[in-house]
Amino acid sequence: MSHDHDHDNELDPFAARVRALETILTQKGLIDPAAIDVIVDTYETKIGPRNGARVVAKAWNDPAYAEWLKRDATAAIASLGYTGRQGEHMQAVFNNEETHNLVVCTLCSCYPWSVLGLPPVWYKAPPYRSRAVIDPRGVLEEFGLILPAEKKIRVWDSTAELRYLVVPMRPKGTEGWSEEQLAGLVSRDAMIGTALAKEPEGEPA
Repeated sequence: MSHDHDHDNELDPFAARVRALETILTQKGLIDPAAIDVIVDTYETKIGPRNGARVVAKAWNDPAYAEWLKRDATAAIASLGYTGRQGEHMQAVFNNEETHNLVVCTLCSCYPWSVLGLPPVWYKAPPYRSRAVIDPRGVLEEFGLILPAEKKIRVWDSTAELRYLVVPMRPKGTEGWSEEQLAGLVSRDAMIGTALAKEPEGEPA
């Protein structure tokens, strides 16, 4: 029996239900897919990650805050006003010359929404959730991040009780930069561990 319509077989059951619901609401004229895309993009790449970027930038510029973040990330992050569901209990893990940290949730998709915004699609995908533990170096290379062979990679498994924030290494050449300027170098992926902080392109304005 042949048929030509598309399937959502590549989606997990929950994503397939969301896709079906969105299709129905769109056909009824109740939602505008373009407007939804704008909202999702705003929370995924603008509002959420900016919160985490400010946390990282403050840790780079303020040694006392960095120590607080290491000791009690939940309180340190909350002091900047970033609290709420999916981010109540936090632990910050700091990259250094010897170790690179990577965050995954092997059971589902636990993620600090209040700090990083919406989780990227790949974070929730079964291939990432399994391979990040089995072959973290290979996964990072697929993201374009090739680390020195001698650098250790530590994988942190996020749970419903505890979520993680990776504090990337501060790029060289940023001495004297303000927290606002530094935050512009911190991406969502760097705070998950699948990227490094951006290198400065020149002197800050």
